[in-house]
Amino acid sequence: MTKPLSSRLASLVFSVLAAFAPLAGATDKIRIVTEELPPYNMTLDGQLTGMSTEVVRAVLEEIDVDADIQSMPWARAYDTALNSENVLIYSIIRTPQRENLFKWVGVIAPTNWHLYSLAERTIQLTDLDQARQYQIATVKEDAGEQYLIANGFAIGKNLQSSNKYEHNYEKLKFRRVDLWVSNELNASYLVRQAGEDPAKMLVSALSLPELGGNGGSGLNMAFGPKTSNAVVERFRKGLAAIRSNGTYDAIAKKWL
Repeated sequence: MTKPLSSRLASLVFSVLAAFAPLAGATDKIRIVTEELPPYNMTLDGQLTGMSTEVVRAVLEEIDVDADIQSMPWARAYDTALNSENVLIYSIIRTPQRENLFKWVGVIAPTNWHLYSLAERTIQLTDLDQARQYQIATVKEDAGEQYLIANGFAIGKNLQSSNKYEHNYEKLKFRRVDLWVSNELNASYLVRQAGEDPAKMLVSALSLPELGGNGGSGLNMAFGPKTSNAVVERFRKGLAAIRSNGTYDAIAKKWL
């Protein structure tokens, strides 16, 4: 016996809603975590801002997703995203050590890394091995620290780990360390915030192009492995859209 038209329409509507319910429910519960990494992500006057933050918010608007962004120490943000479902993390570098740990959305900001020394105490290195004799300031679980550890450096031996980036410029300035591994924009910003000229205070002892990241040089958005591919793909499409419609370039022009 054929079902009445109204019954068939009701069944069809239910099927469509059921098909989209998992994705809708998942995106409704997205959490976003980051750290204080000026000028990419930072809190000013109680509000999160920065180039990467603006890009993330533009993606959220593009895909019509509402999500809160929390700033916390990097090690905590990293662990939260890695071990939780539907948690987006930024600004994260796509290193070989992290490649299979996360589901990568895409690059949201450029980055260039160096080992810095004070200009008044210039240290010039021709390779990373020469840095082993020096004390180096790092941030716990960030890409610079992970990179150095992967290359045989060790916390407590030649690495001094902090929870905040600004602590490392202070360590370098007051000669509690010899070198500082840092992103170029972050280093310049922190020196200027201290009222000083980066060109007069810092010298690159060694460029670290390996820290530009896989999948295109830059800082990324990513989800942990527990997040569904459908959610990740929705964010990828949102990022691609703001790159193609000019929104990304407008944001970058403000900050770079």
